[in-house]
Amino acid sequence: MIKTIRVMIIPNNKQRTRLFQFAGTARFAYNWALQEEKKNHEAGEKFLSDYELRKRFTQLKQEDKYKWLYTISNNVCKQAIKDAVIAYKKFFDGLAKFPKYKSRKRNRPSFYADPLKIKFTNTHVKLEAIALSRKNSKQQLNWFRLAEHERIPVNTKYFNPRVSFDGINWFLTVGIEYDAHSTKKCIKTGIGIDVGVKDLAICSSGHFYKNINKTRRMRRLKQRGRRLQRQISRKYIKNKKGESYQKTRNIVKSEKKLITLNHRLTNIRTNYIQQITTEIIKREPSFVVMEDLNVKGMMKNKHLAKAVQEQKLAEFYRIMQYKCNWNGIIFITADRFYASSKICSECGNKKLDLKLSDRTYRCEHCGTVINRDLNASVNLYHYGKLAVNH
Repeated sequence: MIKTIRVMIIPNNKQRTRLFQFAGTARFAYNWALQEEKKNHEAGEKFLSDYELRKRFTQLKQEDKYKWLYTISNNVCKQAIKDAVIAYKKFFDGLAKFPKYKSRKRNRPSFYADPLKIKFTNTHVKLEAIALSRKNSKQQLNWFRLAEHERIPVNTKYFNPRVSFDGINWFLTVGIEYDAHSTKKCIKTGIGIDVGVKDLAICSSGHFYKNINKTRRMRRLKQRGRRLQRQISRKYIKNKKGESYQKTRNIVKSEKKLITLNHRLTNIRTNYIQQITTEIIKREPSFVVMEDLNVKGMMKNKHLAKAVQEQKLAEFYRIMQYKCNWNGIIFITADRFYASSKICSECGNKKLDLKLSDRTYRCEHCGTVINRDLNASVNLYHYGKLAVNH
């Protein structure tokens, strides 16, 4: 089993400049490969392989105006071309949309690092070809401080290392192979989990996990963000000259504050999900059942879109799934059209006229009165129990 670990790196000014250069070169190579594939297709020629494109790229580097490519590690360009070829193939196989060119403004800066040349210590990581000189005094530029010590194992095999920039900090993501856990025996009972907007998660065991976005702390942070956004808009209007907007240093400072605040909100929500999922896993259930929610469809509802986005329901599902796989717990996905909310968890009677506004489930057949979400989670537990036994 391969686990992916993401850790923040702390570059100095020279290292930060080189990281942006590497990311820019990866973007250039990706766009170049995509353009070559498009030209080739329009000319009626066969599909260009990764090998053929790399040969052409080597010839391109011989030109005087592209000599700067020699200052960047060759592995960065090779992998960027390979990524473009994979994206192009997926389109023709019907697995994805047609790949777009990477934009300097909209796409996240990132690049590939060679797993054979990357080195880790407990406190630092060494990347390839960051230093332009081979002198020992300059080779120190290749070593980056890690924000978390002893997070990544030393002297092991690494898979697909990627360095990316999230708008504020640089992060290194690397895959590490671990021994797969064997599936646990069904000694303890399972758990059904119903997720929603009012509460983030409701377990069949009776545990309710509240919506963190309704807390006073989060409301204040979101209010501060709205004020910052209005402040930035006023500054843009004030500095408008003709049809163009002039970006001043004060606007740049305000935008950086807004980005930092949005990152903080995202980190708080993700941390909350990590804590909840870890708490559920520590109970060591034999299986976990969750619904296959149509989050894309829910996002189309203008009244629910913002609440669904803030709840990070898809992220909760993803994290819960991989933590179950790590710990040898059976993860079951209930069918999207399974009416978990409409079925009575006691007698099995189906209430067809149940509305979204009905927060309490009242069974007309057996007289059961139960919280709507708790009823759904118990039904999911029964669904998982049947699936495990069969």
